[in-house]
Amino acid sequence: MNDELQPSTPSTTEPIQNPGLPEHHWRPTDVDPAQERRAERQVSAMFVVAALLFVGFVVAYFTIDVDAILLSYSASNIALGTTLGGGLLLIGTGIIQWAKKLMADHEMVEMRHPARSSDEDREAVLVDVNAGLDESTIGRRPMIRNSLLLSLGALAAPSVVLLRDLGPLPFGQDETVWERGMRVVNDVSGLPMRPADIEVGQLVNAEPAVFFPQDGEEEAEVHGHAQLDAKSKAAVVVVRMRPEDITPAQGRENWGIDGIVCYSKICTHVGCPISLWEQQTHHLLCPCHQSTFDLADNGKVIFGPAHRPLPQLPLMLDSEGYLVAQRDFPEIGGPSYPEIAKDQKKLDGDS
Repeated sequence: MNDELQPSTPSTTEPIQNPGLPEHHWRPTDVDPAQERRAERQVSAMFVVAALLFVGFVVAYFTIDVDAILLSYSASNIALGTTLGGGLLLIGTGIIQWAKKLMADHEMVEMRHPARSSDEDREAVLVDVNAGLDESTIGRRPMIRNSLLLSLGALAAPSVVLLRDLGPLPFGQDETVWERGMRVVNDVSGLPMRPADIEVGQLVNAEPAVFFPQDGEEEAEVHGHAQLDAKSKAAVVVVRMRPEDITPAQGRENWGIDGIVCYSKICTHVGCPISLWEQQTHHLLCPCHQSTFDLADNGKVIFGPAHRPLPQLPLMLDSEGYLVAQRDFPEIGGPSYPEIAKDQKKLDGDS
């Protein structure tokens, strides 16, 4: 530790006189071994509890129902936020307490140096880093070192689990609730649509009728968050153009009804919902990254980062003259993944 320093004699390299340092005040942990051991146990306890909270995060992620409510809030969100936030807080607090109470304590005065350090200074940095490691006392405090490594290692568990929530996996996502004969209904009113209800140039946001059951009809078999996921995957836009403006691909000649066509509402770039409709150009624009799709040309991408056309839902009329699906989307919906983009390019090349 440094005792009080005497002011130095002004030199040509120092713009002002060195004022020196005040007398050093010893910390309780510097002079009392019992206080030192107590502080060490406290810091280690914080790291161990942090590790337990990270394990608790993983347990809560898999055991608490996402629809469960606690104090008017999502029980899952409360548990995940409390365990992850508490663990990170304890690691940070433990490191601060370690530095304030147990690491070497001394003051330094250093003149400002040029923007680029000299080679000698750079070499000195390495010496200082090694000295810092020695002053941290981590080498002679295995309890703190091991508990810190334990907490940081446990932090990897929530990190891995959270990767699962970045989005749906690319495989097994090629099915929605659309099926043959399911009516296309307005996504607000839930009312089915006949061709006469849609004017040329109009766009209607729609959903499968299963989410808006009428008298005597079956309700969707999924509820809560699962139902929201299913609705988002099946969301569509229905537009009407002049039949002569549409250029259907081979095999899609009967997918529309008198100029009415239906496409997925989910952008194939990163999955944003889209409904910005330019009726004169027949273009549908994504508000997130400006991917632009030509609905008169099979949902083809004409601008932006999207790699795949919008999936088209084949339409037909039921016995009462309402718009219904011929079947589910023939292509996978939602954001693109490398494997999907690669397969799509291969299919485009084969065709």
